[in-house]
Amino acid sequence: MENRQKRYNMLYVMLCCTVAAFGGLLMGYDSSIISGAIEPLSDYFQLTPAETGWAVSNILLDSLVGCFIAPKLSDKLGLKKSLAITALLFTASVIGTAIAHNFTVFVLFRILGGLAIGLASVISPIYLAELSPSKYRGRTSALYAACCVGGQSVVLLTNYFINKSMLPEAMVEMGWRYILATALIPCALFIFCIAFIPESPRWNLLKGRDKEALDTLSKISNRTHAETVYQEIKSSFTQEAALRSKAKFSLNKTTLPLLVIGIGLAVGNQISGINVIQYFGPSLLKNVSSSVDSALLQTFWLSVCQFIGVLIGMSVSDKFGRRKLLLLGALTSSLFLAYSFIAFYYHLPGLLPVVGLFAYMVFFGISWGQVVWTVLGELFPTEIRSICVGISICAMSLANFIISTTFPIMNNNLLLVEMFHGGFPLLLFAIFSLGMYFFTFRYLPETAGVPLEKIHALVLEKFNVEAEPVVHVVEQREQAKG
Repeated sequence: MENRQKRYNMLYVMLCCTVAAFGGLLMGYDSSIISGAIEPLSDYFQLTPAETGWAVSNILLDSLVGCFIAPKLSDKLGLKKSLAITALLFTASVIGTAIAHNFTVFVLFRILGGLAIGLASVISPIYLAELSPSKYRGRTSALYAACCVGGQSVVLLTNYFINKSMLPEAMVEMGWRYILATALIPCALFIFCIAFIPESPRWNLLKGRDKEALDTLSKISNRTHAETVYQEIKSSFTQEAALRSKAKFSLNKTTLPLLVIGIGLAVGNQISGINVIQYFGPSLLKNVSSSVDSALLQTFWLSVCQFIGVLIGMSVSDKFGRRKLLLLGALTSSLFLAYSFIAFYYHLPGLLPVVGLFAYMVFFGISWGQVVWTVLGELFPTEIRSICVGISICAMSLANFIISTTFPIMNNNLLLVEMFHGGFPLLLFAIFSLGMYFFTFRYLPETAGVPLEKIHALVLEKFNVEAEPVVHVVEQREQAKG
């Protein structure tokens, strides 16, 4: 009779992954919290328009540095310790920006926040992918996106209530400090909970800590199944793999396809315009809204729609599949953004112009808003996972910076506004989304339920490339030493 013993301890897995996903919550919180503080902060420090823009955008460039540092940091110290460092950087950034006595100090501590965002965007998805059973990897990895969007929604409410409870003069004097200081609550919770989660078993095995790896796997599932998974991972870390992990990563015909997909999906996550709606929602919606307050409220509900979509996506990602969800998301994004462009162009009345954006946010949350983080965490072989995820997230941050920088120019260009009635960015994002549909259809294999060690071969099949070692190792040098 088949053994019906419970195979996975999903309560333990979900608790550990939720803690790791707090990196996403702090990322969403820290990247969006400035929206409610920037106006009174600018008045307090008497900033020029250029300085005000720098106060917001420097965090995007600083996150690139965090992305570059993350692979070496996590490879050397492990994912758990790297998460702890990320939490401490977030905390230092919050305290420093909240008590800054001049603009230079504010920027320096905000730079720390950018470093933490870069670290979190690389390390958290890797931890979620490596700790999760392949059967449930979609829903656990999606916790990162859920926490990120949830953090942004909480920020919007926090900003609203603090602004509503204080006079404008008080907001300039102290209110913006209160807004920034609210991030200390999730920071403290993150630091406390990290102490109770294990190190990634794959990292432990890569470093020769077999006992620790097997102990963690045994907590995730029953002992018999844990030993099976242990042997599968162990077999992928042969003597050659150990040498490969010490060699420098190089581009070749087996690593390039991985990076094409990783960078393509990371950039595709941005070129649909998601962060334009999150960062500049009121600026975009003022073209069709009756007032600034109405635009702010609609922006909050757009964030809620994305959060609902992420929750739905978490429940269907493992069952429906990553590839199908991304194809669905790219197609619906193109259709709904095109509808919104038409609504803007013809000045449709009432809520008709934003209905398409609400639908777009739901379907983006179901698909690209959370599936991309899952795929990036599971796409690359263990030996090069951290550096490849880092490269992909760097590409995402650059795309985010370019789009966030060019949107105000497009949205305020008199010729474009006159010709397209404020809808030109939506038309552009609709075209980009359609392009991502064809990219995903051509290059991305289905990774749902596939063990991490077998995904590389599926990618190479899409590119008609035969499998070879992912990193060149200098065996001749080793032989010469012998």
